[in-house]
Amino acid sequence: MDLLCCETTETECRAYADPALLCDDRVLQNLLKTEERYAPSSSYFECVQRDISPVMRKIVAEWMLEVCEEQKCQEEVFPLSMNYVDRFLSICPIRKSQLQLLGTACLLLASKLRESAPLSAELLVYHTDNSITLDDLWRWEQLVVSKLKWELSAVTPGDFLMHILNRLPMPRTWDPMMVKRHAQTFIALSAREYKFSMYTPSMIAAASVAAALHGLDWTGKSGFGLAALLVELTRITAIEQDYLQGCLEQIEEMVSQAHVEAENSNTHQVVTASTVTVQQRPPPVGDEMISQDKILEHEKAGTPTDVRDVHF
Repeated sequence: MDLLCCETTETECRAYADPALLCDDRVLQNLLKTEERYAPSSSYFECVQRDISPVMRKIVAEWMLEVCEEQKCQEEVFPLSMNYVDRFLSICPIRKSQLQLLGTACLLLASKLRESAPLSAELLVYHTDNSITLDDLWRWEQLVVSKLKWELSAVTPGDFLMHILNRLPMPRTWDPMMVKRHAQTFIALSAREYKFSMYTPSMIAAASVAAALHGLDWTGKSGFGLAALLVELTRITAIEQDYLQGCLEQIEEMVSQAHVEAENSNTHQVVTASTVTVQQRPPPVGDEMISQDKILEHEKAGTPTDVRDVHF
């Protein structure tokens, strides 16, 4: 007779947020004090790297995000892996042919820290279309941890989300997990862009929350307004309002550009399929807006072909 072993099911049970930690201001203050310890140099393309560019970084970042989405990784894996990438590039010059190898090693390390079942090295090599070997990956894993001095438990924007949402005056009718999902999408999209590496994780988290609430019309329905929301976020994080406003504008500009690229992608795909009529999808709303934009934005990355383009 077969025995049912519940531990073998693919359903993952995550722990609930601990209210004792979320409500303790000392936890938030420790995160705010620690985050700069893991900050990369925002000017490493001018000072350290000579053979790679921000465009190449974005291509590899999109590929890394695709791998995380396909493997259903925890939301923290991709931002943490990009933190490793930026910090490594801040101190160690590399060739452009080594950039994907670096990203693969950082994904392997981040999954080991944030996943209950880490990504295997063999799987990651497969996602590179076997353009690297297992020996290469293991050597670079050792190289990354040595260059980062084993400082791998970096603070990421996702670490601040629930602390911020727990301190905002949100109506009981609002679902904080829905806002969190929207904010996580903005965090993942911003991690692809080099320009956001100059912002602290707390600033990106606060601006992502503001963008999520503003996009869901919380600012209109609650009567707070965007300016009042930024004041509340400044009170919670002690970040100057001008900096928050600037980061928020950068996120909104990034999302607007993603909308345009998604619409152009839709139109191009329909024209290619049929030259008789041109159709565009109606603009999605709510959770559908975030998920579709996310999918359409990353369909153009074309793993692993576009990643190999950085070798040229």
